[in-house]
Amino acid sequence: MQHFDVLIAGAGPAGSFAAERLAQGGARVALFDGQPEGEPKACGGGVTSKALKAWPHLLEAVGRTIDELDLYSPAGKRLHLKLDEPFAVYSRIAFDTFLRERARRAGAQVFAEKISGRGFKRSDQGWVVQAQSGKEFVTAWLVGADGANSAIAKKLAGPLPPAEMEVAFGYRAPLPNDDRAATVVAFLPKWVGYAWAFPRPDHISFGIATTQDAFDHEALDKLLWDFMVSYYQWYRTGSGSDRVKPHRRNGAMNLWKKSQDADSSAAQQIKTELKKSAERYAARIPGLEPRTWDTRQACGEQWALLGDAAGFADPVTGEGIYYALRSAELFAESFLAGSPLDYEQRWRQDFGRELQRASQMRRKFYGNFWGAPFTERMIKFARGHRGIRKVLGQLVAGDQGYTDLKKKLARSALKPL
Repeated sequence: MQHFDVLIAGAGPAGSFAAERLAQGGARVALFDGQPEGEPKACGGGVTSKALKAWPHLLEAVGRTIDELDLYSPAGKRLHLKLDEPFAVYSRIAFDTFLRERARRAGAQVFAEKISGRGFKRSDQGWVVQAQSGKEFVTAWLVGADGANSAIAKKLAGPLPPAEMEVAFGYRAPLPNDDRAATVVAFLPKWVGYAWAFPRPDHISFGIATTQDAFDHEALDKLLWDFMVSYYQWYRTGSGSDRVKPHRRNGAMNLWKKSQDADSSAAQQIKTELKKSAERYAARIPGLEPRTWDTRQACGEQWALLGDAAGFADPVTGEGIYYALRSAELFAESFLAGSPLDYEQRWRQDFGRELQRASQMRRKFYGNFWGAPFTERMIKFARGHRGIRKVLGQLVAGDQGYTDLKKKLARSALKPL
């Protein structure tokens, strides 16, 4: 049996980044990649400007930098945002491969196998871990970075209830016949959550994120298809009189409203063509309740959890890549300093309060404010006020947190229009 200092289950951003940092520090690291080859994780692939500034080498991965986007309210009102700090959108195949290969070059041993929930047990030396192939490995520390459905997390930290999970699903579809495909985030009408269109170098990721307890697949899938068709109608990939002129694209898409366009032959043709090429995906995302942050552990005696496996995702947006990378960095630093159990205190001090605040705000963010959805009011105010629009852009890009969001919006509202 091979012996390691740290064995990491899961080679997404959290697992690969931890493996790289640990191997660079001289630790013997095993990284197990249980994802089938060529199968991307269900994810919009957005990496915030906060993450890009913290780890500039991420820009070396093949992706697309986004410096403007369109926000849509539940009533279909459009807000165009130009971001002071751009974020990036990656194909998760490209992004995860980039990070995994960095870990390999740093000295981590990478295994294309999965560790099951029954595949590990305590031993005098730490853990005996069995891979799907039947091979056994010995490790001093076991790290779960295997996503929201983490078998290691369920066994060592306990399972999360359905109410503390969110659902993301969508389709990968062709880019429209245009040089500048728009990046779009649209808050859902009468649902908690939002839809997105994130153009990548060779396709668009369309999706919806919502809470699991509010999930109605048939209704939400129909809503997503309406969103996708509206997106392509905005471009009209045809030619001549059938093509939307550039000046019309400065206006809003016809979202969440019943119109003759939705039933037109052109719309039906778009939908028929999309069904031939669109590739479906789905995943679960942790969305912890405020009280859970006080009791949920991310490490214990000779084990640790990173990223989604630990529950580290923004409960409002579902964004988790920054927290995956930061948790990996904090654990690696603690381990290499000879005090891995300090990881628990470090993540709480670093970003735990921010995520707890986000979970406290989730109901308000998707609730009502002055007789209308808060997201509706937020976009309405931002359309008429430059200061509020700037703060909202910082929130979207990941530069503005939730702990001082209310004060920041209030101060911005007092400034001249």
